[in-house]
Amino acid sequence: METWNKVLLVEDDETTNFISSVILKSAGFEFVDGVLNGLEACRYIETKCPDLIFLDINMPIMDGWEFLDEMKSNISCKVTKVVILTSSTRPCDQKMAENYSNVVAFWEKPMTDEKIVKLKQELFK
Repeated sequence: METWNKVLLVEDDETTNFISSVILKSAGFEFVDGVLNGLEACRYIETKCPDLIFLDINMPIMDGWEFLDEMKSNISCKVTKVVILTSSTRPCDQKMAENYSNVVAFWEKPMTDEKIVKLKQELFK
């Protein structure tokens, strides 16, 4: 089984980042960092390449879609998987996520233990 220990949370709400971090650490992810928008995430992946990114869509400064577009040009993080974690229930957002090969899931908030278990099962087949 692969080990995925490095996770980046990209979410403009610090409380949501904190709760998600607690859930991820209890699920066995050792290193969980958080940033507050897509621009901070771009700067983060310039020097560190997480195994998994949980990405909100609607954020100030740079939203999730803009980040995903920028991420395409980052050759060092080509294997990083992305889970969109959003409050959006719009079908067009879910459809748009399908245009990004590194997006492995589209979840409605909040993150839960059950969602993490299912994700691990899917990623570690």
